[in-house]
Amino acid sequence: MSMVLFASVVRVRDGLPLSASTDYEQDKAVQESKRHLKSLSKKLGHFPDRCTLRIGQYTINFTSSLGVGYMMVCTESYPSVLAFCFLDELQMEFIVSYDTNKINGAVRPYSFIEFDNFIQKIKQRYNSPRSLTTKINLADMQTEIKLRPPYQLSTSDIGTLNGFANFSPHKYKGIAPNQMLEPVTLAGIISCMLSLLCGALNLIRGVHAIESVLQTEEEDLNCIVAFFIGTAACFYQCYLFTFCTGWRSLKAFLSFALICLCNLYLYELRNLWQLFFHVTVGAFATLQIRLRQPQGKAPDYNV
Repeated sequence: MSMVLFASVVRVRDGLPLSASTDYEQDKAVQESKRHLKSLSKKLGHFPDRCTLRIGQYTINFTSSLGVGYMMVCTESYPSVLAFCFLDELQMEFIVSYDTNKINGAVRPYSFIEFDNFIQKIKQRYNSPRSLTTKINLADMQTEIKLRPPYQLSTSDIGTLNGFANFSPHKYKGIAPNQMLEPVTLAGIISCMLSLLCGALNLIRGVHAIESVLQTEEEDLNCIVAFFIGTAACFYQCYLFTFCTGWRSLKAFLSFALICLCNLYLYELRNLWQLFFHVTVGAFATLQIRLRQPQGKAPDYNV
């Protein structure tokens, strides 16, 4: 049977439990899953902000935001969309109920025990999916999960040492699959359009150079190569600005270096203003790629 078995709210910086659902479950496998949940809660700050860990026939899902983590244990067959909608509702209610100062000032476990009542109510509601009325939220969550799926942890990822997670904080420094970039700025749009323009100009000059070779055979073949490499570098900068890939900044600098080298080689075929325009656009595009970073958790992110 698909159902939510346990849920808790913890403080990210030290794993202090702030509230949790009442636990009547004595099954050993469930208790083992809860032990893993407690281990994870100690190291939430080292994990991506949305993760899933499968432990046998049970699944641990958790999210974190604004210094608070929301965790749950459910059966393996429980839909991921419902699980993260459940955590989303926990987060929204908790944020409304308690301010940051109160959360940071908590010194005892389960300081917000009165929140347990809400956890129990929402748990009962999500264990009867037919009674749910949040169809729009479910659709939104389905889209969100497709765009940025939860990271799939494994027991080998976290390890256990005396019941505490043994996780390297450097492991997830890279860019997650399908991670989105920050919103496009006007300067970014302008840089992308100028890069396309420079790429088109290089392409046109390259085509004309090929025609010249075919007709007179006097054109330097290396110039043709330089024009097309410049075209590829400009278009690739547009790609880097638009899509989230690994090592974006390094790739952007390498593309800019190619643009500079190509224009240096084409020095005799272009005047100073043309060279200045191409190099300046390349530098501007590189800057915009560097400034448009992968998106962290937005202030209004509720999942």
